Amino acid sequence: MNKYKTLVTNTFLFALSTFGSKLLVFVLMPFYTRVLNTDGYGAVDNIVQASNFLIPIATIGINNAIIRFGLEKDTDKKAVFTTGTLVILFGFFVVLLLSPLIKFIDIISEYTFYMLMYVLVASFHGLTSQFVRTLGFVKLYAFDGILATVLAIVFNIVFLAVFNLGIDGYMWAMIVTDFVCISFLIIAVKLYRYFDVKHLRKALLGDMLKYSVPLIPNTICNWFINIASRFIITAMISVSANGIYSVSSKIPSILLIVATIFGEAWQISAISETEGREKFFSSVSGVYQAIAFTMAAGLILTCKITTSIFASEAFFEAWRYMPFLVIASTFACIANFLSSVYMVEKKSVSTFVTTLIGAVVNIVLTFALIGKYGCMGVAFANLVSYLLMFAIRVIDTRKYIKISWNRKKLMLNTILIFTECFIMLSECKGHFVISLIITLLVIIINFKSLL
Repeated sequence: MNKYKTLVTNTFLFALSTFGSKLLVFVLMPFYTRVLNTDGYGAVDNIVQASNFLIPIATIGINNAIIRFGLEKDTDKKAVFTTGTLVILFGFFVVLLLSPLIKFIDIISEYTFYMLMYVLVASFHGLTSQFVRTLGFVKLYAFDGILATVLAIVFNIVFLAVFNLGIDGYMWAMIVTDFVCISFLIIAVKLYRYFDVKHLRKALLGDMLKYSVPLIPNTICNWFINIASRFIITAMISVSANGIYSVSSKIPSILLIVATIFGEAWQISAISETEGREKFFSSVSGVYQAIAFTMAAGLILTCKITTSIFASEAFFEAWRYMPFLVIASTFACIANFLSSVYMVEKKSVSTFVTTLIGAVVNIVLTFALIGKYGCMGVAFANLVSYLLMFAIRVIDTRKYIKISWNRKKLMLNTILIFTECFIMLSECKGHFVISLIITLLVIIINFKSLL
């Protein structure tokens, strides 16, 4: 099959898997914001994000190596799966030893048990789903995503609406969903056949850890850029303000959902296709940017409308932070695309260093701006950090793969979405009409690539 057709086919299949589970965030957001008040929603967000901080430590980043090494044709699949399983068991043991430290964090300390359970099942769900993908069971991987979505909806309704368990119910819904999905994949593919300590190879273990370990601090740095600001808002403003800010980040994450869907398919193509790699990267990059900027313009245009639809009235203020967060997500998507260059070349240290720079800038700016500008300052800090990360990766990745950029189009797209952002925030007379015109201009500029 033509490599572009393969990419499109895999993207469609992964869309079935990823879009359903990510869409769940928006489907259930009206439910969450009504069942949980602003304080409750803010607390849930803190618990989940703290758990997500622990997952790369528990997995030692090995799930990244599972897909990178598992896709190589000459790699022993049993060795890859066995290595991943043992590494996660060791990593989770380390997390257990460190768990008493959670007691010192007041806002999440009483939910330590739930956090540990979630970290364990989420880590193994990631391992099993990624390994299934390396075996070529793309349709099964897609079905697993759909199953997770359905189960999450059912368990959320049962634990939150029927039993009225509040925050505890939210955590149980996530834990049980992941556990059922793991069980399904193990049975469907008979994954237990791939676990055999006799196939454990020191050389492969070393190579996988060499690749995955630098991605632990990379994931943590990404966590700092995206999530640490939530804890800063909670500490310096209020848990209620964090609940509102959390809602404001959900709509812009649509861009990251699309990037995730494409990224899973792109990983396979980027690693597998070796002929004409620079042209392939450049062609796909042009289309990728066109979709990202067009979606960004549309999301900024409709930020008030989407907030009123997906959140209760108490959260409506969240729309004000969305324009900055949408632009931040746009450049995060393009920066993530560039990280695939590092993945192909196994330069995970470069991924970490560029992310670290963005994280440091984000934290510094967040503390500098939050006192005077509140959540708006936090959103702007997020934007600057991803814009900087993008710029650095554009320059650095050229050492490995020279991607051709249409600089004029990139600059014009950037100017247009920034202009639309400030017009929406100003709420000047006719701001919606002006933003609509800008959105149409973005579509016209990118129409050829979109087509």
